[in-house]
Amino acid sequence: MTKFEELNDFISNKMRMSHIYQPVMLKTLLSQGGSAPITTIALSLLSKDQSQLDYYQHITKTMVGKVLTKNRGITERLGDEYHLKGFDELSQEQVDELIMLCEEKIDGYIEKRGKAIWSHRTQSSGYISGTVRYEVLKRAKHRCELCGISAEVKAIEVDHIRPRNKGGSDDISNLQALCYSCNSMKRDRDDTDFRGVASSYKDREEGCLFCEEGGEEQVQEEASDELCYSRLDGYAVTPHHTLIIPRRHVSSYFDLYQPEINAMHRMLNIQKKKIEEMDSTVTGFNIGVNSGEDAGQTIFHVHLHLIPRRSGDVENPRGGVRGVIPGRQSY
Repeated sequence: MTKFEELNDFISNKMRMSHIYQPVMLKTLLSQGGSAPITTIALSLLSKDQSQLDYYQHITKTMVGKVLTKNRGITERLGDEYHLKGFDELSQEQVDELIMLCEEKIDGYIEKRGKAIWSHRTQSSGYISGTVRYEVLKRAKHRCELCGISAEVKAIEVDHIRPRNKGGSDDISNLQALCYSCNSMKRDRDDTDFRGVASSYKDREEGCLFCEEGGEEQVQEEASDELCYSRLDGYAVTPHHTLIIPRRHVSSYFDLYQPEINAMHRMLNIQKKKIEEMDSTVTGFNIGVNSGEDAGQTIFHVHLHLIPRRSGDVENPRGGVRGVIPGRQSY
């Protein structure tokens, strides 16, 4: 089989695609004489990424296009096109010289500011590692956590729920995935004073078992972060019954802040995996919160129950948590 036949067969029959990336990269290599720098391949991918194109169309219309057209009068917009006023009066030599001046401006600005020039892509300046960004996007299933739009439709950004300049941290519990439109609207319209919220994270109540992380021997190793921790239940329903507890003293699950919910759900998944690694007999879990005295809450510091289940641990498990009302579990 010739190389042409091999490539033809791969592209036509064997290529399995979850996105457009493979054919775009191959097309670039073919058109560049068989090899191309990573940057060139990345630019080819970018040229086909409609979500990124939409983002920069938004930037063109609302930022740079607005400045050059309305503020400076250098350009004009006619429908979906921008025109440089007086271009016909320029010679080719003058055009080339002006292009060189623009390149010098770009190079000088990049040298002076570095990566900070792209800070408009995030809610706050500063670096969020690729690993953390990936975890945030994975948790959001690559969708905007406000409007629900897919990353394939619109560019998704990692946003600080509580901005850095209001005391927000880079902890993953304070990060969320927002499309560029929702992130922009949040930045422009969210005038919440976060100072009181920031101090409330330190709220503790004297004598509260969970505020004091009561029974240190019960607090599990490496099961703690700045917003929550986990511990074994002192009155376990089943072996390894675990509680996920916010550090802030708050009685109801419905009064938790979004970063606390994020942190607790992350801790929930960590502890689930640990339990499964420790005990191969675990085949399921019940997850629940008692909110209010009539719902069975006895310690008024919210806590989430992670209860491991095993085959045969009850005669009839059908209905699960419906069993909080006797006689209503089976249906």
